[in-house]
Amino acid sequence: MTATATRRRRFSVGKGFAWAYLIGVLVVTIFPFYWILRTALSDNYALSADPASPLPVGFTWGPFKRVLGLATTQESIAEGGSGASIEIGHFLVNSIVYATVSTVLVVFFSTLAAYAFSRLHWRGRNLMFSLFLTALMVPGILTLLPNFVLVKELGLLNTFAGMILPFGLFSAFNIFFLRQFMLGLSTEIEEAALIDGAGRLRVLFGITLPMTSGPIFTLSILGFIGMWNDYFWPLLVTSDESVQPLTLALAVFKQSSPQAQPDWAGLMAATLVAAVPMLALFMAFGRRIVNSIGFSGIK
Repeated sequence: MTATATRRRRFSVGKGFAWAYLIGVLVVTIFPFYWILRTALSDNYALSADPASPLPVGFTWGPFKRVLGLATTQESIAEGGSGASIEIGHFLVNSIVYATVSTVLVVFFSTLAAYAFSRLHWRGRNLMFSLFLTALMVPGILTLLPNFVLVKELGLLNTFAGMILPFGLFSAFNIFFLRQFMLGLSTEIEEAALIDGAGRLRVLFGITLPMTSGPIFTLSILGFIGMWNDYFWPLLVTSDESVQPLTLALAVFKQSSPQAQPDWAGLMAATLVAAVPMLALFMAFGRRIVNSIGFSGIK
């Protein structure tokens, strides 16, 4: 039997459908990003005349110049822009502060809680962990109003603290994820350290944390991406541009047009600028994230 015949026999209808499905999912996933890029490289006036074109219409770098503050008002209006500007550097810094501090806090406190649930023996531990798990069943939208009232009563509206604290101190998923991983770790080294006189905190930070660096890194990346893309919660608690993240700035940029039609090209350019750091982050560490999740398992 020749090699060609062997390859033909290996092909099946099922494999054909599987490949077709994967290609379809890939196209559906990538197409929105391509359309955003196509719109961001188009002239607004030309775009209105030919909105269905698969290629950039009236190719120009003008939308990116408008977003980065490199275009004058006259140049912006000449390409169909609104003349509105966005201080993207300022809002990028706000997003970095919001996402970084929130991620560091929630991962740190989740690690402490996961260690307590997996290594310490205390009365009511299993019951308390079950209560923690019920938080996974509560839709996040139901907690927004109580958190908003709490932040308002504490006088933390229009502050980074008001945005960060409600979601930076507790995450049921993070605790569950880290606890499951810690349960699979050997306790021999930790027990030996305790016998030698090491305290619990020293064991946690000197032994357990280094062995749990993979899942912690994974949760940090996923948490950072989630906070970076957060929109609704900052919208509720902030109206001051000094603390607003980039997601809110994009909405303000869309609404600031005095024209009947928003500056779609500029808006798509700003969206790409906001998305590129997260895409680069996930592409750089995506394999490590998937491997960590698969290694953690459910125990």
